[in-house]
Amino acid sequence: MASSVGDGGVEVERVFIGAGCNRIVNNVSWGPSGMVAFGAQNAVAIFCPENAQILTTLPGHKAVVNCTQWLPTSKDAFKVQDLQMHHLLSGSADGVIMVWEVHLKQREWRHVLQVPEMHKKGVTCLTGMMTSHTVAIFASSSSDGIVLVWEMVLPSIAGGDCKVSCLESLSVGSKPMVTLSLAELPGDAGCTGDLVLAMGGLDQKIHLYCGDQTGKFVRACELKGHTDWIRSLDFSLPVCLENENRPLFLVSSSQDRSIRIWKIMAHVSSAISELPYKKEDIGLTSYIEGPVFVIRSACYQVSLESLLVGHEDWVYSAEWQPPLMLNGSEYHQPMSILSASMDKTMMIWRPERTTGIWVNVVTVGELSHSALGFYGGHWAPDGESILAHSYGGSFHMWRNTGTDSENWQLKKVPSGHFASVSDIAWARSGEYLLSVSHDQTTRIFAPWRNEICLGSKASWHEIARPQVHGHDINCVAIIQGAGNHRFVSGADEKVARVFEAPLSFLKSLNYAIFQKSSCIDDFQEGVQILGANMSALGLSQKPIYVHAVNEACSRLHNDMSDSLETIPDAVPTVLTEPPVEEQLAWHTLWPESHKLYGHGNELFSLCCDHEGKLVASSCKSQSAAVAEIWLWQVGSWKAVGRLQAHSLTVTQMEFSHDDSFLLSVSRDRQFSVFSVKKSGEGASHQLIAKQEAHKRIIWACSWNPFGHEFATGSRDKTVKIWAIEDGSSVKQLMTLPQFRDSVTALSWAGRDAACNAGLLAVGMDNGLIELWSLSSGRPTTGCGSELLPFTAVLAVRFDPFLCHISTVHRLAWRNLDDGDSRVLQLASCGADHCVRVFELHCC
Repeated sequence: MASSVGDGGVEVERVFIGAGCNRIVNNVSWGPSGMVAFGAQNAVAIFCPENAQILTTLPGHKAVVNCTQWLPTSKDAFKVQDLQMHHLLSGSADGVIMVWEVHLKQREWRHVLQVPEMHKKGVTCLTGMMTSHTVAIFASSSSDGIVLVWEMVLPSIAGGDCKVSCLESLSVGSKPMVTLSLAELPGDAGCTGDLVLAMGGLDQKIHLYCGDQTGKFVRACELKGHTDWIRSLDFSLPVCLENENRPLFLVSSSQDRSIRIWKIMAHVSSAISELPYKKEDIGLTSYIEGPVFVIRSACYQVSLESLLVGHEDWVYSAEWQPPLMLNGSEYHQPMSILSASMDKTMMIWRPERTTGIWVNVVTVGELSHSALGFYGGHWAPDGESILAHSYGGSFHMWRNTGTDSENWQLKKVPSGHFASVSDIAWARSGEYLLSVSHDQTTRIFAPWRNEICLGSKASWHEIARPQVHGHDINCVAIIQGAGNHRFVSGADEKVARVFEAPLSFLKSLNYAIFQKSSCIDDFQEGVQILGANMSALGLSQKPIYVHAVNEACSRLHNDMSDSLETIPDAVPTVLTEPPVEEQLAWHTLWPESHKLYGHGNELFSLCCDHEGKLVASSCKSQSAAVAEIWLWQVGSWKAVGRLQAHSLTVTQMEFSHDDSFLLSVSRDRQFSVFSVKKSGEGASHQLIAKQEAHKRIIWACSWNPFGHEFATGSRDKTVKIWAIEDGSSVKQLMTLPQFRDSVTALSWAGRDAACNAGLLAVGMDNGLIELWSLSSGRPTTGCGSELLPFTAVLAVRFDPFLCHISTVHRLAWRNLDDGDSRVLQLASCGADHCVRVFELHCC
């Protein structure tokens, strides 16, 4: 768990990262260390399958991460079992390849180097192998039609220099390659040291190139048979078979829905005249036995071993099970292949013992209504777990829990958004964190108290997905005040929607927080809605009442049809452990209670007052008439006010902590302060201040919890502190030193009410976060009678490894029940698809 300590006596510790996987085929790699690497927008994320937690994100790429590759791989880890440092390759959409180093015991990460930029377009695939403890050969393919072969000399000690050099550049024509696999060719006594590189792509052929470890590769042959793009290639290790000379197997999968297994066999004699058939032979024998190629003094023949047909859609990946260690350095290559398809299934294929015919022995994932197809499947290093990543940016993992026979059961995995996260909000008492995203979902993350990991802290998980929408969601506000848990969200559809927690969530929350909360028990009384169903068009979520749950169960079992008109009913259940993706996507919806109509454009910002009586909303705008702020009365949901002050989009709003003022900031570079007075029938409002505060767009604002001071942050890289005087005017108190990038998020937390001291969290366009210690000189008994100047001191600048990779969209402090101002929690979300929670220890 990474941390950083600032000069202001504040220590920052990362508690949680939630992120989805980039929806790209070669994006995931499961290494022999047990860690899984994947691309999350421009970052490389690392997660541990054992505790289902994302350990870290690695910053550096300037474009979307397309592919990752561990060195050593699970396939060749037996060669270098005593390595204390593993390396990770990552390639991005701008043609950049980076190398990372991890020290396995300390779990410390280091950016080693950026490979010389030779690709002109995005990197599509990486493959590699260790040839010794300190030397690796890897290859990269790109949309520019070039395949490069590299040699990497690894350091012998942690922190040492790593050298990468390009050995070969192979031009493959106008149709680029999208998948690669590299292996050593088998010989009479095992491996010969000669390498074979297989590549496949848009021309529907498999190209084999052979070379040695100096990197001089020559074309060997082409393998034909697939009738659509080839999406995956994977070499096995040489296999011990009776009466055969340790052949090498290559598995290929294609968008033609088929999988082919090719056998590469070394011939005893290299005399061309003794080959089993002549080149002019084009009959069935030549098709099955395939081409022959010669590399130096060795001769090899390729034959089609098997054609596997079973998937009903594109097969995006096929992968050999990693070798099993027998004793010492000896290995056994299992004859077992894992395939993943857009038909929502993964299959394990093995040859029958008696006939040798390859058959599908395990199928998982076919009952998922939410996966929308798998982009790739991967084996665990021990072969006892399999992992898929899907169109929805989610992971799906099964583990074999059987003893005498196989029994593959779903296991917990990390989850998160797969598009920009636009807004977050804490529950009233901080029990959970709510986030909304342009991936059109709303998600709830919470610590699961009976799952202790990382020392004495509870592990965080996604525990519900209240809203699955048909539009990008831009903003959210938790409705404060007494009563059931409710929130209002705004999306690109111009309508704000109100959701209320169902009974199944309230009971599940009790398990999550691992304690009986009296307030939650009170909420459960009178709640007759158990959960919600998704409508056919994917917009409204209809309630499922408690008395109707049995009917829903019976309908689910009796009617398994799945079309646009008939969506299977959800069966909300009380969760006693963190849910898996299938449960989240279908059975944790919240019912929608109201729609708020009125805005003419896409919703952009929402906020709720602290009493839970008013909600303010704004939308995208380029005119004063559309830029007005609407006030809604909670409960009746009537529009009780239309506040006019701005001429462009209002980017953020916030009520003061005593609810007497509403602050708004806008793209028109101005802030406005309204006085708001609530009455029984609604609210009255008055504009008391309006000022052009910055030279560029104002993105963020935040109130001092202890008074009527507030902060504004702008694209002009400044943060300014203001104060309301006499309830009728605004005075600028100070400007913080200029920041390194545009300020896009602010959140002010109180620490000491007596001295009006607090912490201001500042998020920037480059993803970095800083904390500033603020204190002002209101005359109080605790700090003397004289008015002291307002001061701001940098408390801590977060380590880049802790921070977001791109724009920070929102920061929010958690309300902790224990009231210990020395321990605070800060949540953040950003354009890098991540939701993050930090814990701060203040001296």
